[in-house]
Amino acid sequence: MSVEKLIKKQKSIKRPSRAEAQAAVEVLLRWAGDDPTRAGLVETPARYVRAFEEFFSGYHEDPHDILSKVFEDIEGYDDIVLVKDIEFISHCEHHIVPILGKAHVAYWPDQKIVGISKLARVVDIFAKRLTSQENMSRQIAEAIDTTLSPKGVAVMIDANHQCMSTRGAGKSRSSTVTSHFTGCFKEDQEIRDRFTQMIK
Repeated sequence: MSVEKLIKKQKSIKRPSRAEAQAAVEVLLRWAGDDPTRAGLVETPARYVRAFEEFFSGYHEDPHDILSKVFEDIEGYDDIVLVKDIEFISHCEHHIVPILGKAHVAYWPDQKIVGISKLARVVDIFAKRLTSQENMSRQIAEAIDTTLSPKGVAVMIDANHQCMSTRGAGKSRSSTVTSHFTGCFKEDQEIRDRFTQMIK
């Protein structure tokens, strides 16, 4: 699903009230075997819902809006723009547990150049949603490609999935690497190799 269709679909979802969300957390606490009315848990549903607001704030931001402000006064630059080691915390859409990692984002401008902090913000927009690393890599690249129309985009993500390190397989030192390339980064092996060398 394209980023535009995804954002439109997510905006159409009717959200429960805060009270309904907190009641759902109480149900989960009882299901786990604890008493939501005991002193240590009385405020937990409210705190958990506030944490959810922070964890998933990306649903309320549009990456195209972030990338739409471009610099018109930069001339003659014709090479890769790379922001590397963008730290993020996301959550696995399968288990709702953290994904901790770094993203490396590059594009080769054509006419539009964006502030470098905007690339980091786009990473956060997609990280602060329930996601898979594969989709996150593609969505970041697609948002930049669609909005800026560059010669190409490269995204590489290296992350630890706590659904694998703290449960299930229990492999705490493993990391997962995904990438997505468009334009010149996809078509030209030499440019792609330059990108991978630059992020080392």
